[in-house]
Amino acid sequence: MKTIAIGADDAAIELKNIIKKLLEEKDYQVTDYTNDAQNDRPMYPDVAFALATAIQKNEFERGILLCGTGIGVAIVANKVEGVRAAQCHDTFSAERARKSNNAQIMTMGARVIGPELAKNIVNAWLASEFEGGGSTAKVEKIGYYEQVSHTK
Repeated sequence: MKTIAIGADDAAIELKNIIKKLLEEKDYQVTDYTNDAQNDRPMYPDVAFALATAIQKNEFERGILLCGTGIGVAIVANKVEGVRAAQCHDTFSAERARKSNNAQIMTMGARVIGPELAKNIVNAWLASEFEGGGSTAKVEKIGYYEQVSHTK
């Protein structure tokens, strides 16, 4: 069975539930990093860091993070060494996030993307794989700069 991680802050719980249902319909085993208990407001830095750390540890190949804009969760996830998170707002950006940048995490904003578009974006991202080729050197250079920045 395919596995995937998902997480959202309080601004995106409804969209997260829609995407989670889509993934389960596609036979994914979904691990949810959202603490969406009643009266609890998950903060996107906590959710994004936990999910990105699981990606870093190879517990999942891919993850989806959602917040109001998709920006905050992308910033946090990209703080985790070896993780590449890309904010996706259309199907083309979702495809390129995988094909060109080998992003393990896609992020979206519940306040800027409707449910049907979000489903299309997720489907495009899931259907895409890293193409390598000329992009390999670029992704390797990202890793190099990540290492350089951590040694200072």
